[in-house]
Amino acid sequence: MTRLIGFFKKDLVFTIALALALVSVIFVPPNAGYLDYIDFSVLGTLFCLMCVVAGFRESGLLDWLSGRVLGMASHARTVSLLFVILCFFCSMLLTNDVTLMAFVPLTLVVLRSSSPLRIAWVVSLETTAANLGSMLTPIGNPQNLYLYSHYQMQPAAFFRTVAPVCVVSFFLLVGCVFLSVRGKPLAPPQDAAPLQEKRLALHLVLFLFCLLTVLRVLDYRVSVAIVLLALIVLDRKILPMVDYRLLGTFAAFFVLVGNLGAIGAVRDFLASVMEGRELVVSALVSQVTSNVPASILLSGFTDNGRALLLGTNIGGLGTLVASLASLISYRLYLKGEKAKPGMYLGLFTALNVVLLVLLLLFAQNVLM
Repeated sequence: MTRLIGFFKKDLVFTIALALALVSVIFVPPNAGYLDYIDFSVLGTLFCLMCVVAGFRESGLLDWLSGRVLGMASHARTVSLLFVILCFFCSMLLTNDVTLMAFVPLTLVVLRSSSPLRIAWVVSLETTAANLGSMLTPIGNPQNLYLYSHYQMQPAAFFRTVAPVCVVSFFLLVGCVFLSVRGKPLAPPQDAAPLQEKRLALHLVLFLFCLLTVLRVLDYRVSVAIVLLALIVLDRKILPMVDYRLLGTFAAFFVLVGNLGAIGAVRDFLASVMEGRELVVSALVSQVTSNVPASILLSGFTDNGRALLLGTNIGGLGTLVASLASLISYRLYLKGEKAKPGMYLGLFTALNVVLLVLLLLFAQNVLM
């Protein structure tokens, strides 16, 4: 029983999603239509991507990239800028949470001689950069993958929607880096572990299959079969590293949204609240539910996929719970020797609230 309780306490988002889905079953008894609720294409593609990203991490690719970046800089502000840029662009392909899991611990080591204020500020910027950079691609974060599939968006339309906000975000983040002083020189970086080239090559090939699936060139079932077979034969240690709770969270929210949509009064109410307010409502809902559940929940009640896409991505800013990646980053930060939780939360919240307001105002013009 203790282990079971610990399992559910470890991921409260998954636990809450499962509980809400089970409650909804009371009002809409299980039937054959439940299978139509679940978007197996999203789940299958997300599974493949998580496998590949874990492979990139285990092959040493992220450590190798970090070592190359550190070799280019000697001062704290320059290193901070490079790490923020790296988080911004890496998140586009490696997802925001994986990018932060790779670079926040390294940042804590590299900046260990810096002040607690600088460390808290840089990790806040990295977290924000990963959340904003990941909006540029359908595979950058889970809500993008879901909305891209749910609304059957064309790649060109997707990029036209998010690219202007992403570009503005980049320059705002770079400006924020220069709010800090340059700082003293840092110790030279240690040599990164050598790349496992064969392992990396395998996952690069599998990543290609993932991209073909996202671009709808290849059926997701083919990609799942290829990835599973390749990993079972060549790299089975990757399979336990997949975040199966995230897949379960998606499945639970699919059931919840499907059941809510089957209740006429609930469907009409949510549709009326969303109409014409998709951008702001989705950003506000993300503040308390996080943006992944918000995208799944609200997508059942609006046809305005562009506004929901921007609202949930920008809505990842603001509170610490607005994005699951932000929570991951905070937990990693707390492991640092100079961690100051109060200082971090103050800096993070101030930065994110300001950017949230600015980007929402800009996004309204993009949608016009």
